[in-house]
Amino acid sequence: MMITAGLVAVIALLAILLPTIFKSFGVNQEYERAVLFRLGRLGEPKGPGWYWLIPWIDRAVRVDLRTITSVLETQETVTRDGVPVKVNAVLWFRAKDATQVVTTVQNWQGAVIQAAETAMRDAIGQSDLDQMLKERLLINQRLQDMLARACDHWGVVVDSIEMKDLDIPEQMQRAIGREAEAVREKRARIIKAEGEQEAAQKLAEAAGIIGGTEGALELRRLQTLAEIGGEHNSTIITMMPVELLQAAKKLAEK
Repeated sequence: MMITAGLVAVIALLAILLPTIFKSFGVNQEYERAVLFRLGRLGEPKGPGWYWLIPWIDRAVRVDLRTITSVLETQETVTRDGVPVKVNAVLWFRAKDATQVVTTVQNWQGAVIQAAETAMRDAIGQSDLDQMLKERLLINQRLQDMLARACDHWGVVVDSIEMKDLDIPEQMQRAIGREAEAVREKRARIIKAEGEQEAAQKLAEAAGIIGGTEGALELRRLQTLAEIGGEHNSTIITMMPVELLQAAKKLAEK
């Protein structure tokens, strides 16, 4: 009986001591920090490696400092010009100050995600549809700035936030396609008109040179005959002397 009572006492003592021993130290990985609370009061944060704790008095809260990647839920909102859109984005963020993360916000990861979704709706509401389609990098930067201001006092750093998909109504897609087609047609007509204008200027310059040079018009006619003879061998051409045309011109002027 005495042996049994002693064994029970040893087992009870071990049951008390073992949890106490396990609670007397902690181990952090290289990417972890431990925020120490001693009887509820904030103590010195603990870095990577092992550290001592006072059993039943100290409490440590670990914080992971690695970058967290989160895919935000699709947000349905309206742009500044009244177009309904559906947008989702990818967010990269991390804890900068472990003490601030633990003491200023509850569930800091969820808070950052909620702030990011709110900032995304606000940024879309301040942008036109054309800006969202053409200036996505600028909107991403605006999103990141808005979110950084919201999360800075939580001890959180926003590395990046980027819009992933943009879904617009089918009718608006067709309207954008028609607009793009009209812009391309306008550009083609402008290029064609500019080409014709340049060609007319060159022809006018050539006509002035030919008209001011004696014999140049006759040489040009002979060159034209050579070109026509090479392409249309069955064509019959009758030439009139240039002198006859000039004499008729002088008689008409008198």
